[in-house]
Amino acid sequence: MGRFVVFEGGEGSGKSTQARLLAERWGALLTFEPGATELGARLRKILLDPATTDLDPRAEALLMAADRAHHVATTIRPALLRGRDVVCDRYVGSSLAYQGYARGLGVEEVAELSAFATEGLVPDLVVLLEVSAEESADRMALAGTPDRMESAGDAFHERVREGYRMVAAHNPDRWVLVDGSGGVDEVNARVRALVDSRLP
Repeated sequence: MGRFVVFEGGEGSGKSTQARLLAERWGALLTFEPGATELGARLRKILLDPATTDLDPRAEALLMAADRAHHVATTIRPALLRGRDVVCDRYVGSSLAYQGYARGLGVEEVAELSAFATEGLVPDLVVLLEVSAEESADRMALAGTPDRMESAGDAFHERVREGYRMVAAHNPDRWVLVDGSGGVDEVNARVRALVDSRLP
């Protein structure tokens, strides 16, 4: 069974870059949510398109769960069973923080939905990258036109940060919090030290 590591964080946290660097170092399968599969790409378009303006939070959570169920069944679990390490950019933690906490659907309720979608597949380690609201905004300004989630507003993204902190605090055996501020190499050194200490 391969190792399964997930990178989580709010917008502009640098998680995608750090996930890629770890996958390269390990020779692991690098994947992401939502949208890594052909079906998922269609769901991602609905979920992140700024034109999707009337999506009910429950519908949003269910679409995320649908993407995750298909992703686990067709990509993540088969790779792990072949002994391949998997590094994923976003997973269940994103749904807990975004839909469960920030959208107000309830973290426990969304956790149950995610457990059903994944058949209980949990990562060996979740790396939560955290940056200040100011640094997040600066990075997002350089990233181009924001998608539907990115443009949800400062208050929403602060709730996302609060949700992530709460989930991490309740799962210290599986989650590690990493300061995502600074340059890529600086952050990568922090990530590498923590990952190597947890998964030598």
